[in-house]
Amino acid sequence: MKKTKVVLFPKVLSNLAQLGENIKLARLRRNLSMRLVCERANISRPTLINIEKGSPDVSIGLYAAVLNALGNRDDELSHVLEEDRLGRTIQDLNIKERKRGQK
Repeated sequence: MKKTKVVLFPKVLSNLAQLGENIKLARLRRNLSMRLVCERANISRPTLINIEKGSPDVSIGLYAAVLNALGNRDDELSHVLEEDRLGRTIQDLNIKERKRGQK
């Protein structure tokens, strides 16, 4: 079966690269070897290298596993888009005021 190629905007790729760099810097600040992080996250070394490069081909679950291996709190990912200003604005614009008929 042929693997489909994901097409992402340059800004998204830039954000993933920044996330990968942040993960790499966090690992280095903690003085953790790649081998140890791979063991803790149950992933291979090439996968960790791809994560640290910000590869879009790696699943978000593996990014989460590495974050967990680095000691990040388990609830940090659940706060992504918690403050969804754009979504709330769109929602507020689509709210229709209900009008009642005369009695």
